[in-house]
Amino acid sequence: MTLSSPQALNLWRAALVESLRRGGPDLTSRQVAVLLTVYLTAPPHTVRGLAASLRVSKAAISRSLDRLGQLELVRRRVDEADRRSVLVQRTARGSVFLSDFAELVIAAERDAVEGQSPSA
Repeated sequence: MTLSSPQALNLWRAALVESLRRGGPDLTSRQVAVLLTVYLTAPPHTVRGLAASLRVSKAAISRSLDRLGQLELVRRRVDEADRRSVLVQRTARGSVFLSDFAELVIAAERDAVEGQSPSA
């Protein structure tokens, strides 16, 4: 099944709404982009590397990581091999959050398919 733009956006909306209803964190788009990049691309991740990958400033990445760190969705630690570099690491809480969110997207897609008429 190929989604139309409105269908894709509605799945995203439905998953976000349900996440917020369940008390999930209210993340900005930048925070979500950083979180997904850390979890869906191969490590190691650094502030510098994330900034380059997402084409935003290191300061913007640091602000996002501050919030994600407060929520324990990622953690930062100094790279022992290069003390000037900060590594961004995944956490169990972050893995659970994204797994749960993925299930919300899947449920939204399932609900959308079940709500379609056979002729659609």
